Amino acid sequence: MNPNDAAIALGRPLGMSGTRITGTTALEIGETGGCYSLPTMCIGVGQGIAVGLERV
Repeated sequence: MNPNDAAIALGRPLGMSGTRITGTTALEIGETGGCYSLPTMCIGVGQGIAVGLERV
């Protein structure tokens, strides 16, 4: 669930989407007191990427 709604096509510089989504997710788990997050992106043509984050 993404409470802030986001998309890769938000007008960011090329190559910046992953950094923006990961940074936003890291801030979100800190603000909500969460422990884990799994930001994902669909790149297209069957490609995708994901990273697991843990708040310590």
